[in-house]
Amino acid sequence: MSLFDENVRLEPAPRQPWRRGTVIGVWSLTVAVIVLFVLTFVPSAYVIQQPGPVYNTLGTSPNADGEQVPLITVPNEQDDTTTGQLDLLTVQVSGNRERTPSWIELAMAWFDRSRAVVPIDRIFPAGQTTEQRTSENAALMSDSQLEASAAALRQLGYDVPAEIAVGTIDDQGAAAGLLQQGDVLLSVDGAPASNVDAVRSAVQKAAGAPVTVAYQRDGADATVQITPQQTTVNGQQQYLLGVGLMQAFDLPVDVKIQLNDVGGPSAGMMFALGIIDKMSPGDLTGGQHIAGTGTIDADGNVGPIGGIRQKLYGALDAGATYFLAPESNCNEVVGHVPDGIRVFSTSTLDQSMTVLETIRDNGDLDALATCGSGS
Repeated sequence: MSLFDENVRLEPAPRQPWRRGTVIGVWSLTVAVIVLFVLTFVPSAYVIQQPGPVYNTLGTSPNADGEQVPLITVPNEQDDTTTGQLDLLTVQVSGNRERTPSWIELAMAWFDRSRAVVPIDRIFPAGQTTEQRTSENAALMSDSQLEASAAALRQLGYDVPAEIAVGTIDDQGAAAGLLQQGDVLLSVDGAPASNVDAVRSAVQKAAGAPVTVAYQRDGADATVQITPQQTTVNGQQQYLLGVGLMQAFDLPVDVKIQLNDVGGPSAGMMFALGIIDKMSPGDLTGGQHIAGTGTIDADGNVGPIGGIRQKLYGALDAGATYFLAPESNCNEVVGHVPDGIRVFSTSTLDQSMTVLETIRDNGDLDALATCGSGS
């Protein structure tokens, strides 16, 4: 029992002031919390590229009804014993003009080697709607499938005649009301429309001036003048007719490719390799897990793609041990190859075939071209 004298006044102990370091720490933490809160809602001018789904061209993919069907189908398929994989790779984009990633998300992606922070204009050009971008990517995918089929059949010795035709038309584009879907292009400013790249090159050469397009419609020849529109594509200024061009091939074999919800041209090379594997006896992969990327034209030329670093990590995560990279992307590959995967460079379908055959036959892999050794 404690006794207190009611006449005694008790004084509380004096409160010790915060040390200077403590005050600075508390204020720093408060400011940091406020900044993080603000950055959560302040829009950015960037989006994030990251590895997307991986598809085995020798396997299946879901159709529009969600059923698994062969990704590539050819008549009288020769290869029913494939034990390896030929993977095509995709890149996902986190964010768009309607909803950009927060600065916190961007900071996290910045320190993740499998992701990349890129300016939004490079992926979503100003003035281009989401619908236009989706339509353009779908047209590029359709075109790449046709080019890949033609390249594969030519590699196998088939004769594949071709012509350049209008596949899609942008209602707001330069050629709206002037060209029609199905028109076969003959020349642009006198330069033969021998392939899609030739048409694009002739349009760029005009630098925005009107170009004379010779075309054939319903068997009749005609010409029209079109003034290309200037726009930004992947961060570069380009002139466009506002049409999606496609190679109209007379394919001697009915090749069908089933791949939903994937756009762009970067799967072309892997489509071609998958077609060749399915139309050839034996196993082109030698039972190995091989991934790759690259555009392709009907002549078998392999071209550059975007997001190759993300695709390298996507291949690694999918279990691939070998990777085919376009030679024109090598500057982005060197120094960024994740451990556990071996990269070979290629500029033609014939070179890609050599890589696969060397892997299959346990040949000298060190003799193959890599992004460090040249081609």
